[in-house]
Amino acid sequence: RSSAENPEKMLSQLVVDMNEQLIDSKKSVASAIADEKKLERLMNQQVSQGEEWDRKARLALKAGKEDLAKEALLRKQEYASLATQYQEQWQAQHQSVEKLKQSLRGLQQKIEEAQRKKNLLVARAKRAEAQKRIQSTIGSMPDNSAFAAFDKMANKVDRIEAEVDAMAELEDNTKNDDIESQFAALESSGAGADMLLEDLRKEMNQEGLLEDKTEKK
Repeated sequence: RSSAENPEKMLSQLVVDMNEQLIDSKKSVASAIADEKKLERLMNQQVSQGEEWDRKARLALKAGKEDLAKEALLRKQEYASLATQYQEQWQAQHQSVEKLKQSLRGLQQKIEEAQRKKNLLVARAKRAEAQKRIQSTIGSMPDNSAFAAFDKMANKVDRIEAEVDAMAELEDNTKNDDIESQFAALESSGAGADMLLEDLRKEMNQEGLLEDKTEKK
């Protein structure tokens, strides 16, 4: 089976993808932190330059060189303006970095949770897949399935057994009828012969052709 059909491989791959995403996120956060530090460094440089020109303006004014002092104050003002702009950029970058750090922590927690739950999810997925296969097997059974064929064969066996019992019963009845008819024929044939013999004897006695045994006695 392909990894897409295997829950364990699929979840393991997802965890790998999450960790790769975590690495990329860490790189992005690290880059954002580097930009923040760069802005902070540039801001501090402007502040330092402004302070230096303030010192020079004071030195020039103390020396009575007002024009030079004014020039120094203008330079101080420029650096102070740049320092303010850098400070605004640094503060915005700092807030962005904090949000990125928070998102990174959330991502790390999700990955840790996914790693802890992976085995449980694998077990659940396997159980669900097994249930799906069972339901699919049961649902796809046609009317002439093995079960239906088995029931049909059982009914056929029951019918054959009933026919055998019926034939045996008929055979017993036929035997009884045959014996009884034989005895009836024997009895009827015997009685008829006696009557015929008695009639013949009387006829011959009358004709004098047969001695009357009863008289000799």
